[in-house]
Amino acid sequence: MTVRTALPAPGLPLLSWHRWTCALLLCLGSLWLAGCAQLPQQVQRTPSSALAQPEATPLGQLLARQRQQAGTPYHSAFVLLGGAEAAYTSRLALVQAAQKTLDIQYYAIHADASTARLLEEVARAAARGVRVRILLDDFHSAGKDAQVMRMAFVPGVEMRMFNPVMGARSSPPLRALSTLTDFSRAQQRMHNKLFLADNMVGIAGGRNLGDAYFDGLDSDNFIDLDIMAGGAVVRLLSRSFDTYWNDPRAYPVESLLSLTELDAMLSPAQHARLQHRASPPSPADEAQAFTQQQLLLLPPMDLATMAWIWAPGVVLADRPTKVALPDESAPPPDEDSTAPPEDEDDSSLLAGLPSAASGTRPALPRAPTANQKALGRVLAPVDAQDSVVDGLLALVDRARSQLLIVSPYFVPGADMKAAFRRAVQRGVRVRILTNSLASNDAPLAHAGYARHRQELLDMGVQLYELRSVQPGSRSTLRSSAGQISGSSGQSRAMLHTKLMVMDGQLTVVGSMNLDMRSQLQNTEIALLVASRKLSAEAARNIEESLDESAWHVTLEDGKRLLWRAPSGSDWGDQTSEPDASLPLRMLIRLIGPLAPDHLL
Repeated sequence: MTVRTALPAPGLPLLSWHRWTCALLLCLGSLWLAGCAQLPQQVQRTPSSALAQPEATPLGQLLARQRQQAGTPYHSAFVLLGGAEAAYTSRLALVQAAQKTLDIQYYAIHADASTARLLEEVARAAARGVRVRILLDDFHSAGKDAQVMRMAFVPGVEMRMFNPVMGARSSPPLRALSTLTDFSRAQQRMHNKLFLADNMVGIAGGRNLGDAYFDGLDSDNFIDLDIMAGGAVVRLLSRSFDTYWNDPRAYPVESLLSLTELDAMLSPAQHARLQHRASPPSPADEAQAFTQQQLLLLPPMDLATMAWIWAPGVVLADRPTKVALPDESAPPPDEDSTAPPEDEDDSSLLAGLPSAASGTRPALPRAPTANQKALGRVLAPVDAQDSVVDGLLALVDRARSQLLIVSPYFVPGADMKAAFRRAVQRGVRVRILTNSLASNDAPLAHAGYARHRQELLDMGVQLYELRSVQPGSRSTLRSSAGQISGSSGQSRAMLHTKLMVMDGQLTVVGSMNLDMRSQLQNTEIALLVASRKLSAEAARNIEESLDESAWHVTLEDGKRLLWRAPSGSDWGDQTSEPDASLPLRMLIRLIGPLAPDHLL
């Protein structure tokens, strides 16, 4: 997740105070030098855009055949990708199937075993003539993860870093501390995640690239969810990618560092592996070898057998200018935060969502279907919003019966709480699943949520918190494409899914959390699908997870929190943060009140 101060996980020893002190003194000693660094000037950026005629590609022809077999009027198709296996093998399949272009946009790409295999496949795609563009937020590209930037020097691959952070890349702690010299800009990150092949099939959601996101670790894996989209709606995802790629905030890797500098940062293990690999090294240790070996042996998904759900879809994307340049005070708007549903000549969807400045309502085709009517009704207030999160709050105000929300980092501001209050007062059932303290990889974010917990419960919002450890079984959310799996055995499962289901007819999957960071500082992207079938699938399987894998937080006597265990489980109800150690609970209680909501 984004620029959060991660405290040690439950059960892990805290660093001794003298080690913290020595590290701090070392960091402070380098801070002045780091603060003197400047971003390069007069950077050459060659503009480029998505593939113009994707229908002629093999992926385009495959989607055309599948659409014809489905006998659908819609031009866009969707599949929920649940489970690490589906998430990983679908990306492998897209890389291998791409014939013209691969566009990859992420907040974090970690230099580990699963990513090494993916990027090796990407390098092979480039070698066979596929144009590859990789856009990566720059915050985490330090230490071993800086080696991912080697992709910029692979023939046929272009790589750009969004909103570069100045400071020593050789040490993540030193580099993080150096951001204090430009704290405001460093806090503003590109949190978007896209994986697009031939402008015809793409993957969106909350998942970064790395072993922990693909169930590749023996402990501390993320529970996440992607959505695969095919057809016309992918052009909207590509349009968003192009906007970020061609923005002045995106710096070619070559303008920031050289291959020689990357070589100098290699660890001995990375250097040894690099002798046998053409792509970024895999710094996995021996303890992870078996788990990672299973992951690396998975074959690519068979795209020809995908069980597509054909339906209208819309993309909501923040402007790149939401992240300010160093010399900007109030960046001018450059394009809409809401993209039109599909091309204007596509009669299967709304003819075109209006400009954010126009204030007019979306136009409907002459004979709209029930799904189109539903999409038009709920999107009417969204086009005037300033951000993806604001757009989702506008949707909350349109809910009629139920809202099911999954947000791993849930720190609601005043407007979010007001929207939930209005929804409950209208009779809407609002259920929210977030991390427990024990399952949260950023405990300070939990502190921000916890200070609002009683107020949310008082207004009638139903809260659920993921249980981090479930001995003898996998902690899972589910979907038709498999399980949205967390971790096995005694390891910790950490929620990372970003999902909203509204009134059983609209499903939203994206990169955003319902927190003030996503609302005010990060750029985000979301895919909205108007399909009762997809919504029923998402809602049904999340509800099963609420019944099996989460604590239901309630108020006893109007003021005392109680964590209720699922019916039939042997967990036992709890009266304090479950599964979290006493030192962690005390630390959060002491430090939590000092951290402002908008920075969590």
